[in-house]
Amino acid sequence: MLITAWHDYVVMLQTLSWSRISNMLRVVGSYFYSRLSRQATISGLPMSLAIEPTTSCNLRCPECPSGLRSFSRPTGMLDQSMYERLMDEVSETAFYLTFYFQGEPYLHPRFLDMVRYASQKKIYTATSTNAHYLSDEQARKTVESGLSRLIISLDGTSQESYAAYRIGGQLEKVIEGTKRVIEWKKKLGSMTPYLVFQFLVVRHNEHEIKEAKRLARKLGVDQIVFKTAQIYDYQLGSDLIPIQEKYSRYEQHPDGNWQIKNKWLNHCWKMWHSCVVTWDGKVVPCCFDKDAQHSMGTVLDQPLAQIWNSVPYQNFRASLLKSRSEIDMCKNCTEGSTVFA
Repeated sequence: MLITAWHDYVVMLQTLSWSRISNMLRVVGSYFYSRLSRQATISGLPMSLAIEPTTSCNLRCPECPSGLRSFSRPTGMLDQSMYERLMDEVSETAFYLTFYFQGEPYLHPRFLDMVRYASQKKIYTATSTNAHYLSDEQARKTVESGLSRLIISLDGTSQESYAAYRIGGQLEKVIEGTKRVIEWKKKLGSMTPYLVFQFLVVRHNEHEIKEAKRLARKLGVDQIVFKTAQIYDYQLGSDLIPIQEKYSRYEQHPDGNWQIKNKWLNHCWKMWHSCVVTWDGKVVPCCFDKDAQHSMGTVLDQPLAQIWNSVPYQNFRASLLKSRSEIDMCKNCTEGSTVFA
């Protein structure tokens, strides 16, 4: 596991070029200048992007807009040509691309073609999946696509606990899909994708944490991480909040109400180094804006660079520096919500 971890770092370092390093320095410099001066200044372009292949999903997870079918925005599939234009634009400056926002990426019929397109531009590519569509063919194509990191949602080591949150899901499919990817990595002599089990800790599965670690070792995945669950209506508590404080992003106060542990500091690195592009081209500042209520523009109408440096985007960064607690999507922020095994 240590060797593959170092290999993952090497894969990421191989994405760096002088133009990307130069852009990174400009972004980092403008971020710290903005924090110190309390004035929103931006230099450079996004170092990383999250792109949404689709909002569709096969499962019905209770705290997920895709699962609940509760979006106020339309559902659909990312257009291949729009995606390729965007990749052509950002490839000189961006080095990390996440193929995920909402929905199940493997439901997009050309998802792995998109991964391959970014990989050919030496961009580090990552995605998150519920692993129900990792057939033998898809597992092979996943490895062949050059995908750098594959995050698989485990969320339980028994069917009962797994399906309590991943409603409609089958743990057996997750395990079999994982095995197929590992087997094709061996057959093709590939060290990628770096394989991560992500275990969303809730009350009904927290007793399986040790077993999840054992399962990860047995199967040969590269890493397992434990993620705290976002609860939308947490103020009065929830049956999903785990007993173990380490795995909860909320804490109960003496009056019985619950509050998020994280403090709302008036800065956010994400607003300076990354953004999210929805399946229909809207650019939003953060993955917590699940309904794209803070759309800064659309890449269908204008270049991403123009949107990134626009007055609305700068005004949003300025409002965050002034009072982050007043921004709706920041009120349930999960920064620092992952516990590494």
